[in-house]
Amino acid sequence: MNKRDNLKRVIVDFKKLTPEILALLVEKYPDGYDDDHIISFRNANNEIVEAVEVTTEDTKYLVKVSTKLSVTMENYDEDDYEDFDSDDPDAVQEPELTDEEDSEDE
Repeated sequence: MNKRDNLKRVIVDFKKLTPEILALLVEKYPDGYDDDHIISFRNANNEIVEAVEVTTEDTKYLVKVSTKLSVTMENYDEDDYEDFDSDDPDAVQEPELTDEEDSEDE
């Protein structure tokens, strides 16, 4: 059996994003993700969720896609996170979105 099938699956929305997961995303999608990278699935509430996937040794993270995520990935600078623990979800601040970017999520 494939070891990857035993991975813990974790759905991560922007509020739970940590510097470690953000760094993995930027590494995997250096030019940002596009529609080919997005996985759609239904969550426990039967809502359709769109996410991009990154995998560590023991966990498959499904990070919900959003304007905030793509803006944060575009502006990524690892120096911004050097004072935080790699698993600190408070380290990744919500970006200031322009009204134009914000309206995409509705």
